[in-house]
Amino acid sequence: MTTRRADWEWRIRAGCALMACFCAGLLADGLLRMKYVRAEPGVRDTARAAQESRIGAAPSARAGVARAAADRHAAVPTVAATTGVVSAERLRVPIDGVEIESFRGGFVERRGERQHEAVDILSPRNTPVLAVDNGTIAKLFDSKAGGHTIYQYDPTGRLAYYYAHLEKYADVHEGQIVKQGDVIGYVGTSGNAPPNTPHLHFAVFELDETGRWWKGKPLDPYLVFKNRG
Repeated sequence: MTTRRADWEWRIRAGCALMACFCAGLLADGLLRMKYVRAEPGVRDTARAAQESRIGAAPSARAGVARAAADRHAAVPTVAATTGVVSAERLRVPIDGVEIESFRGGFVERRGERQHEAVDILSPRNTPVLAVDNGTIAKLFDSKAGGHTIYQYDPTGRLAYYYAHLEKYADVHEGQIVKQGDVIGYVGTSGNAPPNTPHLHFAVFELDETGRWWKGKPLDPYLVFKNRG
């Protein structure tokens, strides 16, 4: 009898011990969950925030690159579009009495091994040369080939009108705003023009985004004037 009772008491104590361990395990598990699992969303939010920060930083980085490129372009000396001046609806010929049809074919004529990429307008020496459009005198330039030359920008800064072989300039200067029809120079034979053949060498260039007067793409003056003449 005594042995049986001792056996039951031992089983009860063992069961209580197991129950106590089980409860202790549950309590520890609960405490761990409260400490770490609740913090987990915050950890995910931090990762998400870091990712969003990286994503958000990309446009800023691109904007910084764009600003740097714009600054580099701004550092290039160019003539900006003329403030307050708009292009004339129609272009006028640079010498009075000249017909636009006389420009046909001049652009593709050969000059030795190269294409002319301009038109030659024969006229007596010292005939006034007129601005074909409103705009700005971008550059007065003396060269071995062109002699006394003028680069005039249209008001948008997209087109450059080139006048070469001038006898002399009119009273103009770089950066000056001119109106269509203003006298800007006079027909001559400066540069490599034949000395007994005074004429105006006239060209049109399409400028790139840098607005460099010496880097334009040649356009056929006949087509430009047909579109706006």
